[in-house]
Amino acid sequence: MTPLYAGRMARGISSWLSGPEPFDSGTGTGAPGQDRGDYPGHRLGLPQYGSGSIAGFGRRAAALLVDWLIAYGLTALGMSLGLVSLTMMSTVVLAVWFVLGAVSVRLFGFTPGQLALGLMVVSVDNRQHVGFGRAVVRGLLAALVIPALFTDSDQRSLHDLATKTAVVRR
Repeated sequence: MTPLYAGRMARGISSWLSGPEPFDSGTGTGAPGQDRGDYPGHRLGLPQYGSGSIAGFGRRAAALLVDWLIAYGLTALGMSLGLVSLTMMSTVVLAVWFVLGAVSVRLFGFTPGQLALGLMVVSVDNRQHVGFGRAVVRGLLAALVIPALFTDSDQRSLHDLATKTAVVRR
């Protein structure tokens, strides 16, 4: 391969191959998070730290765990009262988790688990609150599990992207 051809090939690859720009120590530009405001939530107009900033994956996962434990507890209560059979337990837990999440996000802006961990769901398209329809769609997509695992550069999961919401710190 001739050097001229190798140079053209490198330019051709770099035109479609993305990645971070090299850091320029003289101007402080190029590296993510360096004097450019590159942080999760910046494109949405959210602060980098404190109240209103994007919540991390760990806190969101812990809030989900709390919500699931509450759903299991309510289902166990239903079993002890004879309202739920053992064969229906997993379906009832999912239904309780879904209803609890959709209703509480619509009414309060957070689920019980999000309340315990200091989080809330906000609308990112300048609406005052998350409507019931969005809360239902968000819950259905989260129940599928896979959409909740993939995030964008703002650390918003696919179910948040689809419903134009974000989970932020309270």
